[in-house]
Amino acid sequence: MKSITHLTSVHPRHDTRIFFKECHSLTKKYSVNLVVADSKGDAELDGIKIYDVGKETSRVKRVLNVTKRVLQKAILLDSDLYHLHDPELIPIGTKLKKLGKRVIFDMHENIPLQIKDKSYIPKYFRTTLSYLYSQYEKMVLKKFDAIVVAEESYLQYYEYLKNDVVTILNMPNLDELKKFQTTTREKNDLFYIGGISNERGLDITIESIKEVKKSVPDIYMHYIGNTYNNILETINLEGIEKNINFYGPKPLYEGMELSKKAKIGLSILKPIENYKRSYSTKIFEYMAIGLPVITSNFQLYKDVVEKYQCGICVDPLDPKELADAIKYLLEHPLVVEEMGKNGINAVEKKYNWFYEEEKLLKLYLDILGDDLSYG
Repeated sequence: MKSITHLTSVHPRHDTRIFFKECHSLTKKYSVNLVVADSKGDAELDGIKIYDVGKETSRVKRVLNVTKRVLQKAILLDSDLYHLHDPELIPIGTKLKKLGKRVIFDMHENIPLQIKDKSYIPKYFRTTLSYLYSQYEKMVLKKFDAIVVAEESYLQYYEYLKNDVVTILNMPNLDELKKFQTTTREKNDLFYIGGISNERGLDITIESIKEVKKSVPDIYMHYIGNTYNNILETINLEGIEKNINFYGPKPLYEGMELSKKAKIGLSILKPIENYKRSYSTKIFEYMAIGLPVITSNFQLYKDVVEKYQCGICVDPLDPKELADAIKYLLEHPLVVEEMGKNGINAVEKKYNWFYEEEKLLKLYLDILGDDLSYG
């Protein structure tokens, strides 16, 4: 059986896209390794061998030290194909190519666009850095065997690539999410899972909850995910301290247990260019479990949420509009039930991992050929 190795220096070992979707799918045909940098040690889970090279305390140390250890481990594993998940690992990909290895780069984000919105980069330098990075990509990505992009919108930026560019969307895995499915929801709870920041609507959501509490005193917000830049120290929870809980990061399927208590799933992304052009994966995860969605009124999102009548789209900068949408759903349980059913139907027919898995396996087959030792 041919061996493949996924490499990440940034993502957690149980990252939903990398581990639960791509690696899981690939175990059907290949021996799968995953190299991570989290200092949690080596392990084996669901037939996937996890190798830990240790994490660092700062971004600079991670780029300088962790990437070297990832490369060393990658060479030691001597796999038939390497699948990279972080921009800082692109130089590793070029070195592996020089060693005669097959390499795929998985583009989770449109990095040139993302750089323009990075708060830790001085504003005056963002446009220049974005341009320099895009030029760097043009030089190196064409050396790889294939590029995987997580969004259709990225394709227009990479028309210059002559190697395979395959879109593999972050659609939900129905088999894993069915255990959380319900359309009978009784509590006045809200649910969010993912990175927690003001760019992802934390400040707007807090203001909305304060407003909703005036008429719905038992409203309760479940926040599951990482917080960034000490954001919780900057927000004012006065008056809603007992109406909100920040659980910290949890693996997707562990965090989803809390969704059973909720009537609404939130995904309030600010109108940042990269967000406007990219699907919010959690929208489809909420739909898959029958949880009505309230999300930003970007056209990309409206084409899903409004078309399938599985939620409400609002101005992500207007806390009153968000509060009105929350109140409406909390006060109309039959609407919540119908939206939940509509979301499940849409995911079953179109927005699910089954179709993306087929594209992933075909890409690997095109690169590696059929593995006659399998089966």
